Amino acid sequence: MSRYPAMFAALKERGEGAFVPFVMVGDPDPTTSEAVIEALIAGGADALELGVPFTDPVADGPTIQKAHVRALAAGAGFSDCLEVVARVRRRHPQLPIGMLIYGNVPFAMGLERFYTECAQAGIDSVLLPDVPIRESALFSRAAEEAGIDAVYIAPPSAAAETLDAVAAASRGYVYAVSRVGVTGTERASSTVGLAESVERLRADSAAPVMLGFGISTPAQVAEAIAAGADGAISGSATVKIVERFAPEIVAATSGDNGGRGNEERRHYALGALRSELVAFTATMKDATRRH
Repeated sequence: MSRYPAMFAALKERGEGAFVPFVMVGDPDPTTSEAVIEALIAGGADALELGVPFTDPVADGPTIQKAHVRALAAGAGFSDCLEVVARVRRRHPQLPIGMLIYGNVPFAMGLERFYTECAQAGIDSVLLPDVPIRESALFSRAAEEAGIDAVYIAPPSAAAETLDAVAAASRGYVYAVSRVGVTGTERASSTVGLAESVERLRADSAAPVMLGFGISTPAQVAEAIAAGADGAISGSATVKIVERFAPEIVAATSGDNGGRGNEERRHYALGALRSELVAFTATMKDATRRH
């Protein structure tokens, strides 16, 4: 049973929106990425959106593309990512966990097996960024049978019929894209037209609406909430923090300098990374509160 309804109900009771950070599982290696996820939770993340590395991430900009590359270089595959998620789930049984993964993976595995394995790992939702709503029926059916929420994207300035289709198909939440383009580009997110889109989606009894793409500052989170979104998703800003520490962590893990020195380097880098992630998440979460 999806954990999203309970989360959104509790946030509404407290007068808060949801803050959901995105990170790539396996970046820069599976063990470190698990520590990254725990730091986001410690900082107050209401839910998680976790990426799975893929060779052709067409919806992602340079920052998240590099996270795909780092995770693939570390040998992180789909099963490795599920193992990380399963461990996180055991420690946090009530936390909603979503997965963002490109459509080739379920195609290659077979939809039934893919969604079943996601459910067994404790995943609540799956977003396939390269599967448009018009091609979603088979995925939705397989997801529902496995007890997974299928999440779909509401494009910026979408036609009414597209929003209606997204509203009808989405479970868990709707991913409302703030602007045209890929993730993490220099253009800031925009709430222009968001209020109208949210109104249309809610008229069709859609799941709660989360705004993503380009959300990197507390002000942008607050704007999203003020425009009517139920919360905000931040990806590239979170991944950039991991990116800054990745070279030191990888170098220390590789053992170039040998022995205890590497252990200490890795421990220090992980500690600094954790501190920054906790602080970033706490600040972004605070912006969801209607002061």
